[in-house]
Amino acid sequence: MGTAVLILLGNGVVANHVLRKNNGHNGGVVMITLGWAFAVFAGASIAAPSGAHLNPAVTLGLAIADKTKWADVPIYFAGQLVGAILGAVLCWAAYKLQFDDHPNRDETLGIFSTAPQIPNKAWNLVTEIIGTFVLVAWILLSPVYANAAGEGGTPNFGNSALGYAGVAFVVLVIGQSLGGPTGYAINPARDLGPRIAYTFLLPIKNKANPNWGYSWVPVVGPLVGGALAALLFLAVHNLT
Repeated sequence: MGTAVLILLGNGVVANHVLRKNNGHNGGVVMITLGWAFAVFAGASIAAPSGAHLNPAVTLGLAIADKTKWADVPIYFAGQLVGAILGAVLCWAAYKLQFDDHPNRDETLGIFSTAPQIPNKAWNLVTEIIGTFVLVAWILLSPVYANAAGEGGTPNFGNSALGYAGVAFVVLVIGQSLGGPTGYAINPARDLGPRIAYTFLLPIKNKANPNWGYSWVPVVGPLVGGALAALLFLAVHNLT
């Protein structure tokens, strides 16, 4: 449910920007990055009872860091992918009339999935690794909230006191600082699920080529970035 809401709102803000005859048409990159950031906040809040896992890269990082059971990883992955597909379908339903009216077939894929501005799979992979590394490293290394009084009787408030809003802020700055080259998937389900829906499920007229040749980059890159962040966490934890 959380990943479905993430994709519904995230793909939705891009559709609002891209498709004509929308109040948000040509809203720009700031509108898109803000929309995605608060889509993370909404989705994570809804998914809180199950640990707020919206992203396989985060799930993998948490498992490597021994904060999630490995037996639960396939269950999270399945839920995230199904939710992403469902969210993409709901986004299409919300904007069906605009999709039917839109004249440029080459623009519709970008509503659902990412693509590099300069195609070079090796460097595109590096960009996705770096962006996801920042996200997962913040989740794992950010100071935790402490109820007990600290030294001098002052309560210790870590960044996690911000809750899911803190993650949303990190996603916002990743989008605005690192999102330009590849569209900052930083989440395998976020790209793969909507690409599946676009290719096989959605009755959009004159679809663009789904670019499956690139599709592994926004899957592998985030998983590598999440794993590297977890290894950094383990190294820091062992030092302390």
